[in-house]
Amino acid sequence: MNANVEFNHEEFDALANEFRAVITDIICRSGSGHVGGALSLVETVITLYYRVMNVDPKNPLMAERDRFIISKGHAGPVAYAALAYKGFFPKSWLPTLNENGTRLPSHMDQIQTPGVDMSTGSLGQGFSCACGVALAGKMNGENHHVFCIIGDGESNEGQVWEAGMFAAHHKLDNLVTICDYNKLQIDGTTQEVMGLEPLTDKWRAFGWEVFEMDGHDWNDIYATVNKAKAVTGKPSMIIAHTIKAKGLPMLENTAGSHNIKVPDAAAYQKFMDGLSGKKVELPY
Repeated sequence: MNANVEFNHEEFDALANEFRAVITDIICRSGSGHVGGALSLVETVITLYYRVMNVDPKNPLMAERDRFIISKGHAGPVAYAALAYKGFFPKSWLPTLNENGTRLPSHMDQIQTPGVDMSTGSLGQGFSCACGVALAGKMNGENHHVFCIIGDGESNEGQVWEAGMFAAHHKLDNLVTICDYNKLQIDGTTQEVMGLEPLTDKWRAFGWEVFEMDGHDWNDIYATVNKAKAVTGKPSMIIAHTIKAKGLPMLENTAGSHNIKVPDAAAYQKFMDGLSGKKVELPY
């Protein structure tokens, strides 16, 4: 599949299934990793790379490209899968996740990895950078969009809300942000740790256009992202209702999926056998 090809539900379902197998495999190979928040973003990231964003793997730094920043940088494996499948780097890199000398560190690094627009991982900072990139684009008269993904747990950071005020003040209508609202973070539910509700009202009060979507429904994601792109005069926030560790039933909707430990081959096999989709042949 190439970018912006005609949507085929079965093909995209198969691609999502393969992404989930790859993400689980490379995290398990590395011995630990943030599987839950990567699996919850599969449909969103595929939609952006295959149906929405203007990017060119042969020219990763082209000036007119859309920018993509995952502020919750620990979800890097889902972006690595997309970048490899789109041809930004060989799929053979994928199983090197977090190894010594890898080009794919556990948190995203724009120096190491082709196609990564911003190094992220210190929560809140990627979102601030996305606002700065969007402002620079407007100041330079550029026509691209900046797509940023933030976490719901990340939204406990005051820096997120400071950046939100900044973006609204500067009317950054070239910025589309998606909150991965799986309602879980490392220490428990978001409601237990620090409740976010009423989340949509908060973003509207901060001067943003706000949408909600099912983060696992292809048509809803595509339609909602395009509505957000069409907004003028203010930035857009999409609240994506997702399932943490989607596709790995033993970990779905559990805080324990945030960062799993895989100490041995038996644990590796348990997680791989636990995937709910059709078994796939890994591409490396």
